[in-house]
Amino acid sequence: MPFSVYALGLAVFAQGTSEFMLSGLLSGISDDLHVSIPAAALLTSAFAVGIVIGAPLMALLGRNWPRRRALLFFLCVFAAVHVIGAVTSSYGLLLATRVVGALANAGFWAVALVTAVALAGPGARARATSVVVGGVTVACVAGVPAGAWLGAQWGWRAAFWAVALVSLPAIAVIAAAIPAGRPPSALASAHAELRSLAGRGLQLTLLTSALVQGATFCVFSYLEPIATHVTGFGSAWVPALLALFGVGSFIGVAVCGRIIDSRPVALTAAGLVSLAVGWALFAWTAGSPAAVFVLVLVQGMLAFGTGTALISHVFRLAAGAPTLSGSFATAAFNVGGALGPWIGGLAIDAGFGFRAPLWVSALLMVLALGTAGAARACRPAPALGSGAHAYEQESPSG
Repeated sequence: MPFSVYALGLAVFAQGTSEFMLSGLLSGISDDLHVSIPAAALLTSAFAVGIVIGAPLMALLGRNWPRRRALLFFLCVFAAVHVIGAVTSSYGLLLATRVVGALANAGFWAVALVTAVALAGPGARARATSVVVGGVTVACVAGVPAGAWLGAQWGWRAAFWAVALVSLPAIAVIAAAIPAGRPPSALASAHAELRSLAGRGLQLTLLTSALVQGATFCVFSYLEPIATHVTGFGSAWVPALLALFGVGSFIGVAVCGRIIDSRPVALTAAGLVSLAVGWALFAWTAGSPAAVFVLVLVQGMLAFGTGTALISHVFRLAAGAPTLSGSFATAAFNVGGALGPWIGGLAIDAGFGFRAPLWVSALLMVLALGTAGAARACRPAPALGSGAHAYEQESPSG
């Protein structure tokens, strides 16, 4: 495996850490910038909104840029906005850096996967993809807890500096080792890909994905105040809880990737139901430290495992949109990532307390069950040679 592929994974690790780390820094940002905790959580939503806007656009634009130039531009912008965020005393400017950083993140992703596959060659495509995507799960396991620890030791700004510093070796390797040529041009036209994304079943599947992610981030964004204000943990326990959620997410992705093709419909449905029950149970038992430890792990597994299954359904439905299907799945997940913390913040501001995001997540999962059922009902009748629909028939042996 070329070393430059691991540099791409390192960059994705920094970006994934940035996207998720604010859940362990909310109190510090709130106190330092004199804003409410829900307002601080909107920084997570701003990042998600930036990815929603940027993912489809950058997927179209970035595929035609010279690879090295595009990767360096996006990653340098990403690092720079974290330096600005680390030194600013303005909440408004910090909010703006989150949006710009997310746009750069979306642009980087639009180029990084195709570059990694090209560098690795036909015999190692899956491994190259796993190295790049693995940066996100490693961020959940290690980067986010490390950011929370840095925030507890030296303040939230230290975490922003760390993200910028981690990006630097990736920038150096990309500049030295990534070819300067353009990506292959044998891609479907943008118009043809957009037509492939018009099906109602796909749109409902994307909506289901957004609701699942909204439920996940509604809790994850407020995990620090839930743990400290509801469960009674000290702030020193927050990095451990975030790491536990990251371990769960890693397990969920790994297990789902191995078993989802055997019974995609049944396993996805089981994941959706389990998430709905799990968030409600979390709300009931949030005052128990033992229950919180168990449910943080389990819900991390279920959320990321079910999310992986939904992405696979999107790719089945949008087989005619190889470039845009992944970006639309990313956008849908980040729509949820933006709305979840916002809705949870509304519930907190309404006086329902820090347990409220857990109940909101349970309600969002009930809605997700409804949209998933509607997507299932939209499944087209099987046709000879057809493999592009959201929910394929279960295999007889599954």
